[in-house]
Amino acid sequence: MPETSSMHRCSAYLNALTQEIEKKLQRALASSSQRRNLLQELFADVALEIDDRARDIILSKEEGITFPVVNDLDGQLCFYDVLADYYVRVPESGNQILDLIVQLWSQSFASHIFALLFHKQLFEVQFNNNEVLLRYSSALVQGATNVFWIDIQSNTRRFQTLFRYLLEEVALEPKRINKIPGQAQRDLYLLLSRFIFFYNSVDKLESFLKHFPVFPNAFLVGTPADFFVIELADQLQKLKVEPVLLHYLSQIKVLQGMELRMATSTRLKTCLYSFTSPGGPMYPTRAVRHAAWDALDFLYPVGQYPRHLISLFFRLLYPWYWPSSCWNFTISCIKAVVYTVLRLVFSSWEKVRELKNS
Repeated sequence: MPETSSMHRCSAYLNALTQEIEKKLQRALASSSQRRNLLQELFADVALEIDDRARDIILSKEEGITFPVVNDLDGQLCFYDVLADYYVRVPESGNQILDLIVQLWSQSFASHIFALLFHKQLFEVQFNNNEVLLRYSSALVQGATNVFWIDIQSNTRRFQTLFRYLLEEVALEPKRINKIPGQAQRDLYLLLSRFIFFYNSVDKLESFLKHFPVFPNAFLVGTPADFFVIELADQLQKLKVEPVLLHYLSQIKVLQGMELRMATSTRLKTCLYSFTSPGGPMYPTRAVRHAAWDALDFLYPVGQYPRHLISLFFRLLYPWYWPSSCWNFTISCIKAVVYTVLRLVFSSWEKVRELKNS
């Protein structure tokens, strides 16, 4: 009896959430002036982390019902996680929401909400209409792109569960990925290529490349590795958040030994080199410049000394950078000397202590 009561309580709670989403979508549909604000508020509500009271209701143990694993990064669980599962278990409960989103298809945040709430239903519920399937899969790619960029701009991982589902449960599972049209499959793989470093999934990279779909222009571009690196290089050029860019540059060393076409390799090398010089058009910080040099020297050790000499020569052409360069060089030398002295002192002290003990 307690289990049944708990199950009814959880279902009633999720059903109430569904009704609230429907009401807000209906209000957005009825009010053209407030439409964008209402959809933005709804997106924020759906992406909100579940509070303790709601978590007790939703995560109550129910026979035969499973919920998504809590985000292992910071223990967060968002409303879209449980609602996406709910609309897979009870597809008819989300039909009204789906119809309303379709009517608001061209509005801002409509694709965001669709991607969060129905990303699982698209692959786990059968759709018989190919035209509808193509529209939904295109909206999923667009919405997922938008929400992942929100994570990048704020340097958070709120939508990591969505990314991992698309990567591990869809892209690496042929039965699921083959449910959507070929063009949507290719768009999804390119999307995942751009964010796989950000969501710390480089351990899946080898398997991901093996499952890469065949592209019509593969003869001109190259192997799946070439497609992946091209998307990665384009992504690096768009990043403006320093911690995120540093994270990408630290992860990029996993590309060592990857077989690439000359054009692709040159593209990546040029991209990394663009981050090594101060000033426009990138205006990278000192930390970014050093991280880019480390990545460049690690991936392309041949010619690293001539590269540094050429870079130094061009730095000398801009005298206004000399004071900061000299200051940073002096500070680095002082730190190196201090650390060396400290290591010698501590090693000597350890030796003296060992002699006393013996």
